[in-house]
Amino acid sequence: MGRIVALDVGRKRTGIAVTDPLQLIATPIDTLPTAKVPEFLCQYVKQEDVEFLVVGLPTTMRYQPSEAERFIVPLLNRLAKVLPTLRIERYDERFTSKLAFQTMLDGGVPKIKRQDKALVDRISAQIILESYLEARQAQQARE
Repeated sequence: MGRIVALDVGRKRTGIAVTDPLQLIATPIDTLPTAKVPEFLCQYVKQEDVEFLVVGLPTTMRYQPSEAERFIVPLLNRLAKVLPTLRIERYDERFTSKLAFQTMLDGGVPKIKRQDKALVDRISAQIILESYLEARQAQQARE
């Protein structure tokens, strides 16, 4: 069983989170310029056993693709070219930025750090990954 890597893709920055090898715990690891993500992932999959990638799917409240898809799809196409054997799954990312901010508030993170957008992106990626893991576990329990 390999790790799962999650991405919260933004126009400028992308938050990255990863599971432990048993796929139980999600941990934020970095925030990078979005253009650097393919290079980072190529190096990361050489160092770690990665089973697949979960990429946030931004939708509107009516489950329609949001405008953010305009810059996510080109990144996904680049990733498919440089990592053709790596499976990519999409997962709902609505409210992750708000949840990340609330998580920082609840955790007592000082105001100056809460204004760090890179930190918000990393925590958002972690929330996407945690939500994905919880949904997968619930589905497996029903089967």
